[in-house]
Amino acid sequence: MIKIIECPRDAMQGIKVFIPTEQKIEYLNALLKVGFHTIDAGSFVSARYVPQMADTAEVLEKINWRESSTKLSVIVANVRGAIEASRLEQITYLGYPFSISETFQQRNTNSDMQKALKTVASIREVAHRKNKEFVVYLSMAFGNPYGDPWSIEIAEQWVSEVDKFEVQCISLSDTIGVAKPDVITNFFNHLTQKFPHIEFGAHFHTTPSTWREKVDAAYQSGCKRFDGALKGYGGCPMAKDELTGNMPTENLVAYFDEMNEETGLDKTKLQEAMQFAARVFPE
Repeated sequence: MIKIIECPRDAMQGIKVFIPTEQKIEYLNALLKVGFHTIDAGSFVSARYVPQMADTAEVLEKINWRESSTKLSVIVANVRGAIEASRLEQITYLGYPFSISETFQQRNTNSDMQKALKTVASIREVAHRKNKEFVVYLSMAFGNPYGDPWSIEIAEQWVSEVDKFEVQCISLSDTIGVAKPDVITNFFNHLTQKFPHIEFGAHFHTTPSTWREKVDAAYQSGCKRFDGALKGYGGCPMAKDELTGNMPTENLVAYFDEMNEETGLDKTKLQEAMQFAARVFPE
């Protein structure tokens, strides 16, 4: 079965107008009825840097998570956030953004890559101790806009470093939407052969005209775990392209329907969630 991870956190976090807590709760409750494998529901990071996610703990305490089989994931940027998030029973996954761009790592978590690697080790320990699963998002995995060195070999080197801490899931993130099909194919084939014990996911940002080629390249290379956001809301502001957003979840669903792949989604509840999304996100 294909695992589809819905990412309202990624869709919401860049919106400057604060989305009311009650509206977030209602939206997540709608998403919980769809049947997604996981919902990336919020983050435990400094409200100074991501004010939209300041109410994550309150939101997660009030949603109807016990009525759904969907797992919940949150992003943490440091050990303190990991400890805070791990107190919540409803959270299954702790996610950490580890960038293979030194510049982006500094901008995103205010640390260099070596320090970030130590953070990976520490969060992995918290996750293990608290019986949580740990996902590392390998951001800028397909290139960066800063001129930092990038190649598949460099990416592999950092995957090897992360692998030392027995991280079982790594999501390859096309943070600025630059991944080309041939690179995606080479990347997934190479990494899955060298690290067969790691589950590699795809977190693609994309333009409307390139989404399909990215999904197809990853799927044909064996990827079974895909992140998306309804209607493609959100994405990385560093893309510097207003057309670049999150992978639209409805596009993923349509693609895997064509491929006769099971996703486990309730299509009626999906349509209802999409209608709700149009009320949550400003155009």
